[in-house]
This record gives sequence, C-alpha cells and structure tokens, in this order.
Amino acid sequence: LYYQVLNFAMIVSSALMIWKGLIVITGSESPIVVVLSGSMEPAFHRGDLLFLTNFHDDPIRAGEIVVFKVEGRDIPIVHRVIKIHEKENGNIKFLTKGDNNEVDDRGLYKEGQNWLEKKDVVGRARG
Repeated sequence: LYYQVLNFAMIVSSALMIWKGLIVITGSESPIVVVLSGSMEPAFHRGDLLFLTNFHDDPIRAGEIVVFKVEGRDIPIVHRVIKIHEKENGNIKFLTKGDNNEVDDRGLYKEGQNWLEKKDVVGRARG
C-alpha cells in the first residue's frame, strides 16, 4: 500500500511539473484548452484541444485565433480576431467573433466594453 501511494504521488507531481514547465515555456497561464462550444466550427469542433502560446512581444493580428477571459465569466472563450484598433501611443485593442456566429462578441464582453486588450488574452492558438 505504501508503494502504491508513493507511486501515485510521483505521477501527480510529475504531471504538475510538466504543466508548470509548459506555462513557463509558452507564456500562457493555460497552455492547453478544450473548445467547449460550436462557435468556431468548422475550424474547431467541440472537444478539440488547442495548444496556446502568449508571447507579449508578438503583436496580435486580424485573423488570429485567441483565447480570452472576460471579467465576470469564469470560462475562457476561443474566437477569431476580426478587427484591430491601434492608437497612436501603440496601444492595441481588438474585436473578436466566432466563425460560426452571425455577430461580433461585443455582447459577450463586460458591460460598456467594446474592445478587448492584450491583458484579456489567455493565449493564442498554435495547434
């Protein structure tokens, strides 16, 4: 029984170390996410796994698929960037939309928010 408990503890600690290592390597707080809805079909289907990176020096571009969190919602959303709004001071704001949705995501953002910022991004889909 002692060896079984020790073996289980080793497996759990190894998984945690791998997860923390992926967080450091990818720069994303959640390097792997599961698609939970059909809003991105046909690009991604419900249940698909996405590998994310979130390098802060890499600019966000229109057409890129991002995973973002909105204040007041616990579950991150996977959608495509459709518009970029760059200010003269270099700040970038952007608008997202699910490929399978008819309207943009402004209805999903917190009240009064019309654009997302880089701080809202959990990661960007790489595979």
